[in-house]
Amino acid sequence: MANIIRGGLKGDVDESRRQMLLMMLAAGAFALTPGCTTTGGPTPTRLPAGRSIHQLAGDVRVNGVAATIATPINPGDVVETFDKSFVIFVVEEDAFILRANSKMTLPNRAVAPGVVSTAFALDKGKALSVMASRRTDISTPNAVIGVRGTGVYVETDPEQSYVCVCYGVSDLSTADNPGINETIVSDHHSAPRYILADKSASNRIVPAPFVNHDDQELLLIETLVGRTPPYVVPKSVTRSRTTYF
Repeated sequence: MANIIRGGLKGDVDESRRQMLLMMLAAGAFALTPGCTTTGGPTPTRLPAGRSIHQLAGDVRVNGVAATIATPINPGDVVETFDKSFVIFVVEEDAFILRANSKMTLPNRAVAPGVVSTAFALDKGKALSVMASRRTDISTPNAVIGVRGTGVYVETDPEQSYVCVCYGVSDLSTADNPGINETIVSDHHSAPRYILADKSASNRIVPAPFVNHDDQELLLIETLVGRTPPYVVPKSVTRSRTTYF
């Protein structure tokens, strides 16, 4: 049976970091890198019908073809970013920030009744996602994250995956052994975890710090699909000038 972890944001260090980010963002500390061109950057609202991409910068490709703000992204597509690049986009009722040097596969979701579909596979890199209320999976080369309508931040490399359940419920397991698992019930970045690829490790799902994402990003992408996070995010703070690398 999976271990169940409940709680709020862990530790004074993590909360101090989050508050520092809020102050820096409010002060405009995250200006665009000189020489970096972006497409988009409008005040976020629900993305219009027929649009997939809210904002992108640098070298972003969809199915191997260079993307523009008008490029559609659908289930079955592969989205890839390269150095100093990012893309913020929507697929159906899910929304994402895919950071630099990342690759995401969006499998077709037509499955038999009762079968859990895969929302996306993060083949490499870093992604923040907010998912519609349903049971679905996120996969990496070394982890499976079973989500139930939630916000999740994931980083993956050959040695491990990092998972922060920002809010909601997720079942974490190792990709090669679903018997190694843990259920996270989170209201605010409760229990970030590393999921280790090393089969010899005595514990392959271990506590991790809160890193590389924040509430303003979650507010932005929830807004793109007409939702809000389940807690208050200061309206005076904006990430419209950040590179999201």
